[in-house]
Amino acid sequence: MKKVSSFERRQNRVRFSIKQKADGRIRLSVNRSERHIEAQLIDDKKGITLAAASSKEKSFKEKGSSIAGATLLGKTIAERALKAGIKEVVFDRGAFQFHGRIKALAEAAREAGLSF
Repeated sequence: MKKVSSFERRQNRVRFSIKQKADGRIRLSVNRSERHIEAQLIDDKKGITLAAASSKEKSFKEKGSSIAGATLLGKTIAERALKAGIKEVVFDRGAFQFHGRIKALAEAAREAGLSF
């Protein structure tokens, strides 16, 4: 058997609960590392990514992965979602705590028009 880390267990627990409560809504998945932060809109029924934004893009080079960068990323992913016709999503924080950059991204996405 493969030994599962506490990070992976936490991530699986959160994702399982989100998929149970989603009711067919699109999932806004967030991933963060020390240097970057990324967000994707995922349709779990079809198994495809509808839109994505990352701090690795050229427009984010100045802000990087800071809270200001996460705020800009939240606004960008919300604009791309609205452009794709998506207004309601389920927020998937993965195994990360809802504070700092994750919270800034979520609040910016809400202010830009996404509801979750």
